[in-house]
Amino acid sequence: MKKRKPITWLLLVLWAIMVLFPFYWMVLTSVKGYSAYNAEYTPQLFCANPTFENYIYAFTEVDLGRYLFNTVIFTMITTALMVVVSILAAYGFARLDFPGKNIVFTGFLALMMIPNELVVITNFQTMTELNLRNTFLGLILPSVTSVFYIYLLKENFAQIPDSLYYAAKIDGSSDWKYLWKVMVPMCRPTVVTITILKVIECWNSYIWPSLITDDSKYYLVSNGIQQIRESGFGRANIPAMMAAVVIISIPLIILFLLNRHKIMSGVVRGGTKG
Repeated sequence: MKKRKPITWLLLVLWAIMVLFPFYWMVLTSVKGYSAYNAEYTPQLFCANPTFENYIYAFTEVDLGRYLFNTVIFTMITTALMVVVSILAAYGFARLDFPGKNIVFTGFLALMMIPNELVVITNFQTMTELNLRNTFLGLILPSVTSVFYIYLLKENFAQIPDSLYYAAKIDGSSDWKYLWKVMVPMCRPTVVTITILKVIECWNSYIWPSLITDDSKYYLVSNGIQQIRESGFGRANIPAMMAAVVIISIPLIILFLLNRHKIMSGVVRGGTKG
């Protein structure tokens, strides 16, 4: 077993390099000048004269600050609504008895088989008919439910012993109080996990915001990055775009590092039954 450890560590180091190299390349490109970057016939792994002009350019060429604010608002509201909807739906499937529950849940899971592109088309048509284009409501509404997160929570709720529910009912507790006072605290790692994953999903959202908004007042950071990319003089301004990507990636990296143990714990608990 001891002989295998060096090989294991070597493989882990190689894997870490493969995973982290894109981040290194992103930061490296962000500190290269526009002219210097376009003058490179062969990509260089080091930068002799780093500059931070791309970071200044990212905030001055487009209204990146406003886009960041819009993204924060969109992410917070969407995530909060999604968590509440997922908790209520998961509780209904895990604890409540109603006619056709298994059939409904099976059909619900079948929705995971539908490609996102088809859902985007129908959502776009619906939002357009409701005159919700270029509104925060149009941005938010299609993202407040997730079949996967409901399934993850439902499996987690199902692991809680029924005896706790019966004991709570004997004490006169309502289903609503039992849900928020007992089940949610006991399943906190999973709730934290889906919250963080939803934050990341909203923060990185690109296709839907690009379709539903053409007014800069409602642009998210994904729209801002595209604007920066197209601001080059005849060529894509990749260094400035990478600078913007670095800026908007920092909050997600910090969020993940601070909660990585809770994420792993939540996924393991959600995928384990019994």
